[in-house]
Amino acid sequence: MASPAGCQRRRPPAAAARAVLGWYGAVIRTILAGEGFDSVRGGGVMGLGIGRSIGAAVAASLPAARSQAGLWLPVLLGAGIALYFAMPVEPPLWPALAAVAVFALLLAVARRRAWAWAPLLAALAVAVGFLLAQGRSQLVAAPVLTRDLGPVAVEARVERVERSGGGRRLWLGEATVERLAPAATPRRLRIQLRSLEPAVAPGDRVRLLAGLRPPPGPATPGAYDFARRAWFLQLGAVGFAYGDLERLSEADAESAAGPLARLAAWREGVRQRIAERVLAVLPGERGAVAAALMVGERGAIPERRLEELRDSGLAHLLAISGLHLGLAAGAVFFALRAGLAAVPALALTRPIKKWAAAAALAAAFVYLQLAGASVTAQRAFVMVGLVLLAVLLDRTAISLRLVAWAAVAVLALAPESLVSASFQLSFAAVVALVAAWEAWRRQRERRRAGPRGDSPWLRPLGYLAALSFTSLIAGLATAPFAAFHFNRLALYGLVANLLAVPLAAFLVMPAALLALLLMPLGLDAPFLWLLGQGVGAILWVAGWVAGWPGAVALIPAMPAWGLAAVVLGGLWLCLWRPAALRLLGLPLLCVGLLSPWSMAPPDLLVAEDGRLLAVREADGRLALSSKRRARFVAEQWLRRSAVEMAHAWPAPAVSAGDPGAAFVGAGTGGVAARRLRCDGYGCLYRHPRGLVALPVDPMALAEDCRAARLLVTLLSVPRACREGREAPALIVDRWSLWREGGHAIRLAESGIEVATTRAARGERPWVRRAARPRLPPWERAEDPEPGIATEGSAAAATAEEAAPGRPALGESAAAKPRSQ
Repeated sequence: MASPAGCQRRRPPAAAARAVLGWYGAVIRTILAGEGFDSVRGGGVMGLGIGRSIGAAVAASLPAARSQAGLWLPVLLGAGIALYFAMPVEPPLWPALAAVAVFALLLAVARRRAWAWAPLLAALAVAVGFLLAQGRSQLVAAPVLTRDLGPVAVEARVERVERSGGGRRLWLGEATVERLAPAATPRRLRIQLRSLEPAVAPGDRVRLLAGLRPPPGPATPGAYDFARRAWFLQLGAVGFAYGDLERLSEADAESAAGPLARLAAWREGVRQRIAERVLAVLPGERGAVAAALMVGERGAIPERRLEELRDSGLAHLLAISGLHLGLAAGAVFFALRAGLAAVPALALTRPIKKWAAAAALAAAFVYLQLAGASVTAQRAFVMVGLVLLAVLLDRTAISLRLVAWAAVAVLALAPESLVSASFQLSFAAVVALVAAWEAWRRQRERRRAGPRGDSPWLRPLGYLAALSFTSLIAGLATAPFAAFHFNRLALYGLVANLLAVPLAAFLVMPAALLALLLMPLGLDAPFLWLLGQGVGAILWVAGWVAGWPGAVALIPAMPAWGLAAVVLGGLWLCLWRPAALRLLGLPLLCVGLLSPWSMAPPDLLVAEDGRLLAVREADGRLALSSKRRARFVAEQWLRRSAVEMAHAWPAPAVSAGDPGAAFVGAGTGGVAARRLRCDGYGCLYRHPRGLVALPVDPMALAEDCRAARLLVTLLSVPRACREGREAPALIVDRWSLWREGGHAIRLAESGIEVATTRAARGERPWVRRAARPRLPPWERAEDPEPGIATEGSAAAATAEEAAPGRPALGESAAAKPRSQ
């Protein structure tokens, strides 16, 4: 039947699908293949209202952008890796294998169709990244402790020795743990010792009495997940030693399992001996920083100095990065080349430049092993190696393509490094610096081609200008990632780097390199002394700049989507060469930078074991239930809330008729917080959107169940409290914490918003699963098994802290009549 006049006949579904695919292919072809906008116009893009001027500008830029499309390969690999880590549950392996096979087959079939080749290649790269991450996760799978254990006897082989404060931290392998079957014994343990004696070395067999626990998860939803990092390190338990350890046998090359294990033990032994030598010649904080610069050992640096280095923007000097490896390889390259050039017979007939490059590459590899092969050191070695390889092949040394291949190499070897702060900070700085350097080089070439050229008056200031430019670009590029991971920005980092980086480049690193070379001969002491003087000057700069008013800006927690927007916007800004395409990344970058202030912070925070609680007062600061327990968790809460100091938890009221005493907190010097008051039965938090009860005594449960909108307690709340019209809208008790982990709760106008650590982490291999049934007694037919308190530690905390005279919340000392 004919369609009515003035109406268009509806396209069949197949025709509509072909039209959409044709339009999509035209867009992809335009962007990646560099074709004009005429083909897209045929797909209807211009009909959607895009102006001809914008299309012409972008189309004119596309031929230059086509050469930059290959730089997005590591970005697509990273997208697949990020997709794996964002999954709420662990997927089976076969879908990723099937996706790689299907996209590879389609790519082979459609290799002559330009419109399909680009999107299929992108999809294949994403699938390969996902498969790399999942394969790596399954490859490193090892037993993880599921409950607290100890004290137990542990016999193991020392893999690594690190200094930590006044003691040591041992990484142990080939362990035998009392009361653990061999199949359930973690492959690697980390034990904290309180002393430096007796001395042990990698490869030694030791026995000790230790308390073990699973690697801890995040302190709050979205925070740093140490358990995930421990999974990829095959670290199945952490703990501390009771008393001294017993050294059973010394390191023996024949007893180590396999050549790789023997090589690792030898390498760790060399690193330990270098660190001990440096600390012996340079005792104190200077020696600790020198050991960090030479072998990456930072455990002996005092916490105060670490904070000063972070607050001044100089913490990057402690990471073995491109600066250190570049200086080491560069020193070997130029010294060897100068020495060979002094021999005319070699300089005129042999490729001494390539010989020097090969020797510098070997020196960089040795330094990588001494540094412990961290992510930043791996990235720096790959980049330095590619630069030296370019010298060997007579190619351009520094370019964004070099950075891209370095990222591909690191992601292929360790996909989990993508979510680490070291990878993100390192590559953000390098990508921004190389992109800015290429733009500056093109501008300089155009200026030199002009009639005036370079002004001779500007040449003496060239180094200072280059250093300022480098520090500014690196600081701006890493600032969003520092805000995401550490919630703080060093505002005077440019000044500190202008003063400290020349010291590191011309004094510290040359002295460190000479000390390493002369250490086997025992002639290293003068150069170590010189190294100590340079380190002392850097520490003085760090302390001076960190002490300036407003040296640090605190940033609230950035959501994951904000970081993704920053990454995509920043990469778009750096990787595309034409300005017409490059500037399209600015809006996305701005959205990501503003994301920390787009979400309201939680009003209540509850630790996973219930031993720590925080509530947000009217002034935005947090009040902590304890300043002694769970200090790391408390620091994480304060940092992510952009709060420097916390309110003290209010003391309990002296009597029911003295309400003013409920608001006086120790150390606050007056009124601490008007929303929170406590008595011997618990605390009440009066939020504008509802009353929150925090009972510690079972006698207060009946009253709080009728009056409170939200109930948070370590007690077991009976079924009767959960039913009826007057029941609280949300109850968080010991069973909730045991099942869901830590809670972050916000009282909003639309209702109560709850985020838990288990829900945020999902069901992944590195998430500890409960060893007991995950239902409370009233929802199960059988009684709870004895000893359940030791599994989740919440019940243990209840028994310990809710005893008479020791309430878990509020730390009140005596039971008083409850007053609301």
